[in-house]
Amino acid sequence: MIINTFSYLWRSTAIQAMSELIRHGFTVFEVPVSSPHCWPDEMSRSSRLEARKQLLDHGASVRSLNAGGYDINLASPGANMRRKSTDHIRDVIQLAVDWGGADVVISPGTRRPMISPTIPQTLGWLYESLDVLLPVAKQAGVRLLMENTPYCFRPTIGELVGLVEEIKSENLSIVYDVANAAYIGEDPVASLRLHHSHIGLVHISDTGSDVWGHDPIGTGIIDFEGLGRAVDSVFSIDSVVLEVIREEAPLLEVNNAMQELKKRGWRVD
Repeated sequence: MIINTFSYLWRSTAIQAMSELIRHGFTVFEVPVSSPHCWPDEMSRSSRLEARKQLLDHGASVRSLNAGGYDINLASPGANMRRKSTDHIRDVIQLAVDWGGADVVISPGTRRPMISPTIPQTLGWLYESLDVLLPVAKQAGVRLLMENTPYCFRPTIGELVGLVEEIKSENLSIVYDVANAAYIGEDPVASLRLHHSHIGLVHISDTGSDVWGHDPIGTGIIDFEGLGRAVDSVFSIDSVVLEVIREEAPLLEVNNAMQELKKRGWRVD
């Protein structure tokens, strides 16, 4: 299982967070790209390579980087804002190369909530951004994974699958976040079974139906027993990312989550 370092966002750098987790037996990670935790523009080439050496020396690796979706917008109406967003994701792709990462998580983008541009307009702007990024990803050997965030303009798995099928690039897939899905009323178990061939990674945490969260396993509305069976039958535990977000005692939260998953039949180490 992959461990996301989101809970360490404000308390340590990504390398410090991964070092703590490595000491407790975790070796594969997803890193959110957010300053000061991890920000490509603030990282020298030598510091990147030294970080990768530290990981390799401990038999650890970064599977994915999450480029984020609050500061950037690939579907912005403003061409210069789209350029800033694609430039940022180019930098994240390069960091993925430097760290040996395979995947970069991106948001499809957002629309203004009042007097929104039309969906065809917004899709056109997103396609322009992907036309820039997909050749970069292909050359780098990195896959872009669009995430089903509740605030993006394509939040459902069906909408994301439609994008992937239309664009038809081996460097574009989906990261399916089960808490995001459940919060907007989707059935994550049924969706994973139906659309697994288009999904590159699965983010797991729990959530309520009234308040959007990335909460401890078993505290919300998600059927983790059914989800575990779906992972076993149509997916791979090696492509599941634990993304419980709790700033206090993050290591304890990771360990508790692993125990809760085991209780529900998940085959995790």
